[in-house]
Amino acid sequence: MRRFIRRTAAVTAVVALVLALWAFWWEPRRLVVRESGIALSCWQGKPLRIAIASDLHIGSPYTGVAKLERIVQQINAGKPDVIVLLGDFVIQGVKGGQFVPPETIAAKLAGLRAPLGVYAVLGNHDHWLDGPRVAQAFERAGIRMLEDTALPLPNGDRHFWLAGISDFMTALHDVRLALAPVTDDASAIAITHNPDVFPKIPKRVCLTLAGHTHGGQVAFPLLGRPIVPSQFDDLYALGHIHERGKHLFVTAGIGTSIIPVRFRVPPEIVFLTVTSQFDK
Repeated sequence: MRRFIRRTAAVTAVVALVLALWAFWWEPRRLVVRESGIALSCWQGKPLRIAIASDLHIGSPYTGVAKLERIVQQINAGKPDVIVLLGDFVIQGVKGGQFVPPETIAAKLAGLRAPLGVYAVLGNHDHWLDGPRVAQAFERAGIRMLEDTALPLPNGDRHFWLAGISDFMTALHDVRLALAPVTDDASAIAITHNPDVFPKIPKRVCLTLAGHTHGGQVAFPLLGRPIVPSQFDDLYALGHIHERGKHLFVTAGIGTSIIPVRFRVPPEIVFLTVTSQFDK
């Protein structure tokens, strides 16, 4: 019996060590390139390949300037039509982190390339630091900030609208203002940081892209995601959500917030291809 107890204790200790290394070292260091696709009845025109990067939190453990350079290389290698950056570029209060100025982050992201351009919205951490400062750094780096506004982008012989909605937690998130420039029936895609704004977005918007949740950073088998920073619990935690005829896609992001842990929710760059359900 004592031998059994000792062996059980030893196995338990080994398993605990492996899980700790997984969650606090191996997985936060990773960078997964995820390919995904959504076929939408509301989409007009040719397929659109979107590179999505969110919650970079540059300066958090395992996500420094060197990793940012790698992120830029991998996004460019994926040859997207358009690149969207969904906020929370900086950090505050991450254990083991080291602050990196937004000007340094923007200068590295200036290397991103896509035929239709690079667009961004601010996240809550960016506003907590200094929203205008972050926005100015990105604009100077050639990255267009879309805060409660929209612009048309070409798509073959058609065009679509890209609308940016400011952060739900720390900014106006004025959906009506964001969509005010949309003056025709062309397809519209909205980008925002926090998916909690999704219920406010009208069906006029074909697809909404968001980050913020980090996918909960931890997803236990059977038990799910114990902490998701959303007033809707884990409803908008990760992936493609189809609700009341509307479509939302949430990425797990790249960096970490507060505690540098990820378990079964690896850092990701997403290449999302949007097509029409009517394409053959």
